[in-house]
Amino acid sequence: MHDQDTTKYRIHLVVQADGVVDRSDVVGAIFGQIEGLLGSELELRELQRQGKLGRIDVKIQSKMGKSYGEITIPTSVDRAETAILAASMETINRVGPCTSEIHVQSIEDVRITKRTQIIERAKALLLEFEEPGIDPDSLIDAVRESQRIEKIATIGPDNVPAGPNVLVSDAIIVVEGRADVINLLRAGIKNAVAVEGTSIPKTIIDLCRKKTATAFFDGDRGGDLILRELLEITDVDFVAYPPRGESVEDLSRKEIIKALRNKVPIEYVLEDRVSEYLLSQKSEPIVRSYPGQEGEEVLSSTSEPVNGTDDEPVFENGSTPAEDEIISCECPDERDPAVRETDDAEEETRPRTVFSHIREVKNRGTARLIGPGGEVKNELSAGEIEEKLGLIDDDLEGVVIDQEVTQQLLDQFTMLGIRYLAAPSFTGIVRMPATIRLIPFR
Repeated sequence: MHDQDTTKYRIHLVVQADGVVDRSDVVGAIFGQIEGLLGSELELRELQRQGKLGRIDVKIQSKMGKSYGEITIPTSVDRAETAILAASMETINRVGPCTSEIHVQSIEDVRITKRTQIIERAKALLLEFEEPGIDPDSLIDAVRESQRIEKIATIGPDNVPAGPNVLVSDAIIVVEGRADVINLLRAGIKNAVAVEGTSIPKTIIDLCRKKTATAFFDGDRGGDLILRELLEITDVDFVAYPPRGESVEDLSRKEIIKALRNKVPIEYVLEDRVSEYLLSQKSEPIVRSYPGQEGEEVLSSTSEPVNGTDDEPVFENGSTPAEDEIISCECPDERDPAVRETDDAEEETRPRTVFSHIREVKNRGTARLIGPGGEVKNELSAGEIEEKLGLIDDDLEGVVIDQEVTQQLLDQFTMLGIRYLAAPSFTGIVRMPATIRLIPFR
């Protein structure tokens, strides 16, 4: 019988003889003393003839006049018959001319051993050919992603990396590098273009002037520097911010969509910069010229501007104030009344920004209707706005309301033809109007 083909069990025995014996003596003792003991069904020679009993393997050695060894008997009979054969071996008390003892050490189920070997080998094979990142459930997404990445191109004489829809879209998203464009393509956004460095290419400068531009840079110092340069040399309409310290190329699709939905108008960014400048300069007298005087009155200062020179003050991030963002201070009491009246008249006629309206409406529970010139057309309680929307027929530019705006209320405001709507929060908005800019309070 070929052991490896038919064996189900292996009987493991140990033998000890009081004398020197050989392998043939042990095998002869097994066949001679078991013959006729178990009946015809378990006759050893008949079992071997039928292939149910394998070759009896004996390993024996002699030492100090005694012999010790191991016996292995493979079988293909059932468990009960194997147990009987094993027990019968312990009845052998003589090997050759020597007294001996044989004991069953164990009965091994070869099939269990093979199954264990199969499992361990299968584990090893699985680790060898398993390729991380290939998930059967995401095969479609993987194919679509490769298609998006292949569509990245270069545009303009500067060969800037861009998505396939940059030239045909009315709006663009300006990012830092090629990796950012690729990551936005993975998220399904195809109108991104990369500046690739702090020197803004002319192609992007022209695109920002012609299209609605959103700046979307990394949330670090480098991103701030690129944004500052972009604002100085071209037109930007919105700014989107990733989480502070995060890179656009590392954001998930959900994080990208969230950041772009929460983009803020550029007026908001400029307003924040003026506030930062005022805070940094609050302990310093400010240069002020008064109309009607022969010269300019310059108040001396012992403090130096933040990060700037004596000639030109700059913001903490290094940018200079815009020309139309004049910083003024209160006049001394000894000022000429005529001069004061002139300045007060200038203050009345100066255009008001939406953010100044927000500061005046915030936490007052009112709604303010704003005209095309930034003037207040009407102001009423925020709770009354829904009832009176149908009666409003003024030419309005926007609405500032100190109340949460829902989808239902937003739909009603859309009918007024306004260009912007400012509120503390916007809840449950699923249909974004294309003509209205939503500005959250801050």
